[in-house]
Amino acid sequence: MARVYVSIGSNIDKEKNIPSSVKALQEHFGDLDISNVYETKAVGFEGDDFHNLVVGFDTDESPLEISNVLKKVEADHDRTRGKEKFESRTLDLDQLLYGDLVMQMDGVNLPHTDILRYNFVLKPLTELAGEVEHPEEEKTINELWETYEEKGEMTVVEYEF
Repeated sequence: MARVYVSIGSNIDKEKNIPSSVKALQEHFGDLDISNVYETKAVGFEGDDFHNLVVGFDTDESPLEISNVLKKVEADHDRTRGKEKFESRTLDLDQLLYGDLVMQMDGVNLPHTDILRYNFVLKPLTELAGEVEHPEEEKTINELWETYEEKGEMTVVEYEF
């Protein structure tokens, strides 16, 4: 059984898509640990603010199986993958950690590089996995946050799950 962490983000119909995606993940994976939801400005393009959070769960499914589930949930929420990396989206689900596994296969990269890149991924991850050691950095998630330089502005947004 592996402990998995997934980031969730949306800036299109986010008040609908965030709860709906959490429900879809609960239905598939069972009980989820859920971080606070943070509102942040769009990064890399002009667009509506994003709502971002991280969920954690235990599973026997492989990283590739999880990736397929995440893609299906995105598709069920009308996610379209454009040519632009930075664009508005109904839903963005990324597998961040799968235990202490390090892998790059079939589009699944673990640990996900966004952990070290974005405050809206790292901060909510600290709430669920603060004492977990990053598989490549030899620091805990909390230690990574403490030394993260671009904390920026993030506001907690209330959701009921």
